[in-house]
Amino acid sequence: MAITLLNRNYTAAAAIAAFRIVKAGAADGEVLQAAAATDALMGVCESVGPAAGERCDIVKVGIADVEFGGPVTRGGPVTSDATGRAIAAAPAAGSNVRVIGYAEVSAVAGDIAPVLIAPGVMQG
Repeated sequence: MAITLLNRNYTAAAAIAAFRIVKAGAADGEVLQAAAATDALMGVCESVGPAAGERCDIVKVGIADVEFGGPVTRGGPVTSDATGRAIAAAPAAGSNVRVIGYAEVSAVAGDIAPVLIAPGVMQG
């Protein structure tokens, strides 16, 4: 169950699937579906995925439901895969990944599960 404390409305620069992690678009006020663990992750799209040019609410603070792209253990840090799904953040030694938050429950690919939104950077 999502418990959002801060949502912000943006314009989708391209289609975004529901429950996916997003990053900033090329222009102010735009978002794109995240595509890598190194993207500057900024929130999670809610349950309605917008088409390009449509407005969408992005969870910036709180607990958001996110679609998972691989196994994650509860409490573990999560980042984005190539399609904006949550995966375990596991940077190689000396490299950085962006973290969108921490899994509230253990999940596997295809699950939609809660994540505590706490953007940051993690170094391996």
